[in-house]
Amino acid sequence: MDTVFLIDGENLKGKIKTVFKEAGKGKPIWHQYDFKGLFNKILQGMVINRKVFYFARIKEHEGSEKKSKELIEEQRLLKTHLESQSFEVVLSGRVRGQMEDGRGGKPILVFKEKGVDVKIAVDMVSLACDKKVKEIILASSDSDLQPAIKEVRSRRVSCVYLGFEAQPNKGLSYTTNRTILIRNSELFEFDKVQQKPI
Repeated sequence: MDTVFLIDGENLKGKIKTVFKEAGKGKPIWHQYDFKGLFNKILQGMVINRKVFYFARIKEHEGSEKKSKELIEEQRLLKTHLESQSFEVVLSGRVRGQMEDGRGGKPILVFKEKGVDVKIAVDMVSLACDKKVKEIILASSDSDLQPAIKEVRSRRVSCVYLGFEAQPNKGLSYTTNRTILIRNSELFEFDKVQQKPI
């Protein structure tokens, strides 16, 4: 039976972005980031049969066509980049634009994704029920996944929480069989894919 690695893409990007920002570094260029190198180092010695990134599908938002198009293009570049690094990419749910109060009460358009955690939870439970996995490695700090983790474990499937040394999710650490934390220094190490010399 397989070990599968399920990654909540936006959740992961948000955590990495926060670590970079707090260290005074610029925002990573996602379609150049060496996700494969990072995970190979963190999960060294583990045989992983499938690696799946989950993202919400981005649609054009009326009133913000320019920003929507930029986000769609960014996602397209990232999807191509991840597939070239041997990840599967699942687009599920959607990104919605909504107005929120910004600084000084001035409304700003914020894009939020919906439905990704539900898709991850459904996949986790169906893989466990179909007896297709012996272990799930979960890269997400979303507490909403705890019921799915409990269900998976009740079916004798091991669950590993992959989190961050900066603000690990205690609930997920408690619910899973094992926790692996990514150090900040490791995130900086893989800022760009290293080009191999010819």
